[in-house]
Amino acid sequence: MTAGHASRNRAGDSPVARGGARNWPAVLDALEGDVFEAEATLARGRAEEIAAWGRRSTDWIPPSNLGPLPDDLRERAARLLQHQLAVAEALVERITQSQKQRDVAARMSYAPTRPVASFIDRAL
Repeated sequence: MTAGHASRNRAGDSPVARGGARNWPAVLDALEGDVFEAEATLARGRAEEIAAWGRRSTDWIPPSNLGPLPDDLRERAARLLQHQLAVAEALVERITQSQKQRDVAARMSYAPTRPVASFIDRAL
């Protein structure tokens, strides 16, 4: 869930990527910011914004010059991963729910009109 922050990157092109392990905290901060942004989007409940998260096509790739994740950050990274997965699942559920609602609304708007009851008074 990334896009738009200066610290995010594609294959190491970010300033955060320079400097190896000392920049892992900044990378994790940026990723956490994305998760919080996604949660805020869910809380606002605007279908268009939520759908935009689902259309993001660029996955974050850790820069090659960051080096391995330092041991003292592994627990933080694991918690972040679980948080990301939970938010991603909530986004998928909300997008799916919204699509189902749009499908139902579309079927209702194009459904043939129902016959109107008519009464005929026949004299016997």
